[in-house]
Amino acid sequence: MSPADLLKICPPVKQIHDTSEKDLARTFLQKLSMLDYRARYIPVRQDDADVSYSQTVTISDSDDLDALFSTSVDSQSKECHVHPMDVQMAVFHCSDSFLKQNIITKLSQCQYALPLLVPDPVTKDIECPLWTFRQITKTWKKTKIKGDSNAIAMKTMPICKAETPMVFFFRLGSLPVSKSQLMNTVINDRHSTFFHRNCPGSTKSRLLMDGVAEIAWYCPAGKPNDSFTDCIAFCNLHGDALSFEKQREILIEKASVTVVLVRTLEKGQKGTTVISDLYRSPKPLIILVANNDCGAVQVKDGKYKVGLKDRSQSDVSEELKGIIRKILYEPHTSFQLESMAKVPGVTVDEDDEVCQKGKSAAMKTVKMLQGMEISKIKDTFLPCQGDLWHEWCRINKELYHLKGNIEMEKSHKQQQLNKIRQNQCKASCSELMKSFTESLLSLPSKQKEYFLKWTQILIDALSTDDLSSILQSYDEKWTEVLTLKKKHDKSDLLTSKQTELEEISKTLQSATFGLEHIFREMGQIYEAHRAVQTQNKLTSWSKYPKLAADLMISGHPVELMDGDAGHVPLTWISSLIKELIKKLGDQRVFVLSVLGLQSSGKSTMLNAMFGLQFAVSAGRCTKGAFMQLVKVSEEVKKDFQFDYFLVVDTEGLRALELAGNATLHHDNALATFVVGLGSLTLINIFGENPAEMQDVLQIVVQAFMRMKKVKLSPSCVFVHQNVTDIAAAEKNMDGKRRLQEKLDQMAQLAAKEELCDAECFSDIIDFDVQKDVKYFAQLWEGSPPMAPPNPGYSESIQELKNIILSKAKCSPGITLSHFNRKIQDLWKALMNEQFVFSFKNTLEIAVYRKLEVEYGNWTWALRSNMLVIENQLHTRIENGELDKVERSDLFKAMSEKYKEVEKDMSKYFEDDRDKEMLVQWRGRFENKIKEFQEELVRGVERKLDEVIQQKKACKKLDDKKTEFENKLLQKSKKLAHKLKDKAKNEEELKKRFNSVWDYWVKELTADAQPIQDIKLDDDQANILNDLGFEWNLIFECKKNGRYKKISEVGNYSDYIVLGKHQDTTRKGLASQRPFEHEDQEMIRSLINSIEKQSLDAIMSKPVATRGYSSTYLQEVAKTVQDTVTEFESNKKCAFKKEFRVDLLLYVFDTACSWLSQSHKQYKTSNDAHTYLESKKTQYYNIFSSFCKGNSSAVVFGEMICEKLRVSIVEAVCNKVAIDLAGEMRCTFPAFNGNRLNLEKHLLKSLAEKEDFDAFITYIRNPRKQVEAFIKEKVNAHMLGEHKDKALNILRKNVEDINKLVIHALFDTTKKVKTQRGDTDMWAKEFSSLLSDKLTLDAMSCQNFKDIKNFDFLQETIEKGLVSITKTISQTSLDKMKEFRLRPDQILIDQLCNCCWETCPFCAAVCTNTIKDHSPEDHSVPFHRSQAINGWHYRNTEILCVDFCTTQVASEGSFYPCHDSNHTIPFKKYRTAGPPYENWSITPDESKLKYWTWFVCQFQEKLENHHGLKFTQRGEIPSEWKMHDKKEAIQSLDEMYSTN
Repeated sequence: MSPADLLKICPPVKQIHDTSEKDLARTFLQKLSMLDYRARYIPVRQDDADVSYSQTVTISDSDDLDALFSTSVDSQSKECHVHPMDVQMAVFHCSDSFLKQNIITKLSQCQYALPLLVPDPVTKDIECPLWTFRQITKTWKKTKIKGDSNAIAMKTMPICKAETPMVFFFRLGSLPVSKSQLMNTVINDRHSTFFHRNCPGSTKSRLLMDGVAEIAWYCPAGKPNDSFTDCIAFCNLHGDALSFEKQREILIEKASVTVVLVRTLEKGQKGTTVISDLYRSPKPLIILVANNDCGAVQVKDGKYKVGLKDRSQSDVSEELKGIIRKILYEPHTSFQLESMAKVPGVTVDEDDEVCQKGKSAAMKTVKMLQGMEISKIKDTFLPCQGDLWHEWCRINKELYHLKGNIEMEKSHKQQQLNKIRQNQCKASCSELMKSFTESLLSLPSKQKEYFLKWTQILIDALSTDDLSSILQSYDEKWTEVLTLKKKHDKSDLLTSKQTELEEISKTLQSATFGLEHIFREMGQIYEAHRAVQTQNKLTSWSKYPKLAADLMISGHPVELMDGDAGHVPLTWISSLIKELIKKLGDQRVFVLSVLGLQSSGKSTMLNAMFGLQFAVSAGRCTKGAFMQLVKVSEEVKKDFQFDYFLVVDTEGLRALELAGNATLHHDNALATFVVGLGSLTLINIFGENPAEMQDVLQIVVQAFMRMKKVKLSPSCVFVHQNVTDIAAAEKNMDGKRRLQEKLDQMAQLAAKEELCDAECFSDIIDFDVQKDVKYFAQLWEGSPPMAPPNPGYSESIQELKNIILSKAKCSPGITLSHFNRKIQDLWKALMNEQFVFSFKNTLEIAVYRKLEVEYGNWTWALRSNMLVIENQLHTRIENGELDKVERSDLFKAMSEKYKEVEKDMSKYFEDDRDKEMLVQWRGRFENKIKEFQEELVRGVERKLDEVIQQKKACKKLDDKKTEFENKLLQKSKKLAHKLKDKAKNEEELKKRFNSVWDYWVKELTADAQPIQDIKLDDDQANILNDLGFEWNLIFECKKNGRYKKISEVGNYSDYIVLGKHQDTTRKGLASQRPFEHEDQEMIRSLINSIEKQSLDAIMSKPVATRGYSSTYLQEVAKTVQDTVTEFESNKKCAFKKEFRVDLLLYVFDTACSWLSQSHKQYKTSNDAHTYLESKKTQYYNIFSSFCKGNSSAVVFGEMICEKLRVSIVEAVCNKVAIDLAGEMRCTFPAFNGNRLNLEKHLLKSLAEKEDFDAFITYIRNPRKQVEAFIKEKVNAHMLGEHKDKALNILRKNVEDINKLVIHALFDTTKKVKTQRGDTDMWAKEFSSLLSDKLTLDAMSCQNFKDIKNFDFLQETIEKGLVSITKTISQTSLDKMKEFRLRPDQILIDQLCNCCWETCPFCAAVCTNTIKDHSPEDHSVPFHRSQAINGWHYRNTEILCVDFCTTQVASEGSFYPCHDSNHTIPFKKYRTAGPPYENWSITPDESKLKYWTWFVCQFQEKLENHHGLKFTQRGEIPSEWKMHDKKEAIQSLDEMYSTN
């Protein structure tokens, strides 16, 4: 067995009466690991069915007394269960050396004797398990008599190194009294240090204990009632010493005092020789005689005899103690455990080759530390974690509290940080670290384990003496300070004592040196090299995280937070966890963290509960936070949703009365950090006094409140340790009531501090005082250092573990990658004073971004389905088959696809690995999909209604179309017959046709007035002139074209009138010089608002159904004028005429394209002249065909082919638009993700082109630029390198339509022939079969009644179709722009249906994929320099280069609007009201190189655009100028990939 068998979550120890034999070993180990000394007394249930545990007694009916007085015993009643010490020794023999060491360490903590000499059960070779003692450290207080007073000195040292007297007990022969029991009364009369015959479960049949020599140490407490004044070792040889001569001789040789027990003291016995030799030896001897009743007798100097017969054990014990004290008062030999390694004939476990190799490697490493003052070791050999690292942490924290010129200061501090990292790299080659890491990298796993253990052992041995004296001084000073505090003494004496205490604390800190410091140095070396990215002399640094991950997997705790620096090395921890993921997979873990005051037993509790290895020895309290993995065993894995427990142990919180503000801030940060990390937090409270609890409760409650505000929901269990009477239910109820009151009180205080509503603790966290509070008995049963652990403590540990496991069963845990992100998020937020505002849950953001991609897929599925439905209905309306669209029909048509989407949504929300996090958005997204469907339906209903209205509006023309067709056919046929033999060639025919065509049109449209084209330019100029603007001004403004960019102007001051004697104290725009940023934004907002209102007003006009009227523009112009006048009045400013003219021209220009398009549509649909002109080519072809003498079937076939050609082109182009948009939506990188992904590709495109004007359009009107980007990319896709793919889509659709038409031809011809129909029937049937797919003009059959051969007609049309499909297949994709559906517009509708709000500071656009995403705040992953948006310092021309993500962590402030006299601190920007309050801007010390590159690349253009300068406070940091375009584009991939 190995420690790994212990370090895992197994089925809990059942508190049952007895244990099955097969479970004995596991139960023994589990109880022992929980410090339950009753592990040695486990009641046993027989596994053998033949042996009855409950023996029955046969009842005799006779009165014969022989049976009663018989000495024979029935065989059934013989003892046959396993001896308790055989269990211990069997487990010991079956364990590897590391588990043996753990077992012996735990036995020592339970104040049990430990095996010193162990015979091999098979070979009988004697082994001394010296290795197993190496972790044991003993502390005692030695009393020396100096004159009239006693001097007490505290000593702490590894027991292997301790030189103490050793008293050796053995027996000769069999005795009526128990030697082990007698020894117990000498060492500790309340505890069975040595197992004896009267202990529970003892039997006569023991197999593995005889010949075993056990050792135990008496450690005095420095009190008057101590049995001895110094530490003494007591050794006990089990069994008859006559049978174990070798062990007996070895221990007699090593002993300071020998105590031998004999039945009688007579010559001629087996043991006489042994006693004679001892008596002649100069060593002290005490002979205990069982059959003698005399008291203690000194036979001669150093030789004593004591009778045991008929004497109380306590009397004998006191006599023995007195004799031993007397002997040891004289000069005596000392015993040291390590000396056992030199005893001949004894095998020492440490001589094992693997152990020796590990030891020699450790010796080589630690050798260089010997002889050095312990407090200087870290500075000399571990320089990276000392002043350099502390300075780095200090500067890094300052990055979150910048003042003054913050970007310059930030740039300066980042350079300082980089310099420190370079210095760390230079200092990182210490011999100690080289030696240590080389061993770690080169040694095999078993040797590596020994190496690490030996290194820790050797380091501990170096520092023990120094630490003992420092701790003693600290203890004395602490007592003095507390005494003064209790007296409420506020004198200078208290201050000086506190200062002295602080100094001792610093000394203690520098003298504390362990393996964790070497690992901390590895972390710092790694971080430094990663930051500088150089392969220094130390090239192995990149392997450090892998080494640490291996150690963590093997059960070593790893430092999460450096307690000395009060900082989390994020790069190191992140790389370490990534290595863990590589080795274990991205396993789910349940994070258990613990909080409490210093020295309240947190680590002891965790170690006992899970068999962990957190440091608990004196002077080695946990500093910072450590984490350790505990595997969930296969037996219980089915009960949990995760694979590991990850236990986080933390340094203690300080008592408030001994702490300053800095400490309080540190404790708040630590509490928030571990509470945030933990799935469950144990709150450890020492004692019952609510006043003492208050210290920790105040911090803990505030931490939980912060978690609630950032939507994290950990749970907690309160643990009351050291409770005197845990059995008293009434007392417990009262304790719980007081705790509840305190928690509620603290919740109200924390609510004020964190600006939150909470009346009681349960408002903050799901907490039940009855279930979530556990009372613990005192750890020690008596007074240390000789007191064993209290069995009640072990029971409490098991009960608490059961509570934790039951809570864990309900938890899904979190993945290691989530845990990694959580560490980063929590720590970065904690760097800022305002944790809640600063917290950025990156995993939640990543999960939400993934959800946005899925949302895009779901909405696209609905949109593409609706486009197909719309297409079909549009065709039916155009064919006159539908004159009303019911909304219910649209929902019905979509229902199947909507159900599919609903199913996909349910599957995603229920099956995704992040389903616990997704659940918070499920309801909202289900509603959003429903709203999206309704919006689609409303939009299509509106569009189709417009088509129906247009169809009705042009009914007059539609009714005439058949008449026109018949007349034109007749005229064409007639003219053809007339010219049949006269026209020589095509040219002649064309000439003759053209000469009559205009006459025909005039004749047919004699009663119809032609619709005129509109002259928008003339109308605009006239309207402007009517408003009072001079012609010259109008023409000048039109000519210079400045109006086209009015919404993107950087500085509007040229448009403002400034009076000569203007009052500069007025709060008007014009009074301020230079123009403030807020003023610029207000004018820009006015322009954008007017543009939107005007366009909405124009687009509401029925231009497509009734035509254009100049009054539409007049109405808009008047509204614009009124809006501008109102703005001038409210803002107390005056615009120049140029502004009004440019603004009106801009509005007109925006509306022109829509007006022209709509009027063209109206003209096409309603103007007979236009309609007939569009048919000229068609009728010339008919005329030409008749001229060539073609039959009616051929002409009719050609006419139908022409109608099909027009219709097929339209149908194909509309279908290709949908398919192409779908294909690009799925495969084109810019379009196949969420809004953020689109933003990234747009920014890349802008950088590659380096077009400043395009950048400005993007900054001022992001949607406009995104639409332009989509159009550009769609065009490039259709006509560029992906042209073949697009053409394949076109050809496939042409082929599909072709098949449909051929099928319709076949079915129509077959039906007409069967029913002997005529041409009218054929035309009607053919049209109806295609009415859902193609828009066919009415077919006039009046002139083709003579067609009888429909097979020939079919053949003619099929021939024509071949030509049509070939022509259409080669059509330029550019032609699609002419049709109703365009791929770019479809994608714009899909991708731009999102949020377009911009950051009030830097104008970065919100990247949420959902348009109305309330209550989610607006956010963008990376903001930009405010100079881009024209922000500058008030009353100056200096641009502000700061990033808003830096400012919100700084001490700076801003004016929320142009007329504010009061500033708002950036840290409280949300209090400035809208739009600030709706934005989540989290502090971020990193910057997107993209925007720093942009500022440097376009510095001059930005200055000219805004009319401001990058100077003085607004000077661009030199660091920004180091980035090129390649880095800028690369930074987009790096930064956006993490969001």
